Amino acid sequence: MDKKLEILKEYIKSLDKAAVAFSAGVDSTFLLKIAHEILGDNVVAITAKSDFFPQREIEGAINYCKKEGISHKLIELEIKNEISENPPNRCYLCKKEMFKNFLQFSKNILEGSNVDDTRDYRPGMQAVKELGIKSPLLEAGLTKREIRILSKEFNLPTAEKPSFACLASRFVYGEKITPQKLKMIDSAEEYLLNKGFRQIRVRLHNNIARIEALPDEFEKLLEIREDISYRLKELGFVYVTMDLDGYKTGSMGASLK
Repeated sequence: MDKKLEILKEYIKSLDKAAVAFSAGVDSTFLLKIAHEILGDNVVAITAKSDFFPQREIEGAINYCKKEGISHKLIELEIKNEISENPPNRCYLCKKEMFKNFLQFSKNILEGSNVDDTRDYRPGMQAVKELGIKSPLLEAGLTKREIRILSKEFNLPTAEKPSFACLASRFVYGEKITPQKLKMIDSAEEYLLNKGFRQIRVRLHNNIARIEALPDEFEKLLEIREDISYRLKELGFVYVTMDLDGYKTGSMGASLK
């Protein structure tokens, strides 16, 4: 792991100047920390602002950069109709639009994909390759677990932060993404996080909420199931269900197989 960290540092050092696509998640926070440590004022953080990202994540990005004294830019990202129609390559279309906007700030755009991300259905990686976006964590061979361990060593606030993906990933492919549905999902997940669940997803299937929780939190989910059902129905869901397979990244990809 130490060797991988050195590879990462040497990779970033060779760039001279760079901009980091910053979501305030585990990977991008660690990447930004290392990039800022090496490049200093020659690095800038860029965060996309849209209905796909909860305000709490945007505020987390702003607060971290202020605390660390890192130059930070917020970019309003327009959600085009072809993206809101939610085709199987939605992530590709969205990432391409986002990174094209980011490239106006630097020829060296760094994003936080790691080795584990190559094991899921990630069409957004195609956009990364096409636009020449750099993935230093992946180049260094770092896994999510290693990034968390190193984040803890660097005293980063995200070391144990639950994994997060944009809210569009909660929709089954082909179901239109609307601001109202995004708000429903965001509010439902925030409610469950406030109840103390560590890693949670509320996936949307038409009017059905499919809750994914960690298996060791199933009992807790069942203990307050009536409260959860009541609250989610208040938000607009007609049916509230629990996924017996539990939390899984990229689970919506199963509908494409």
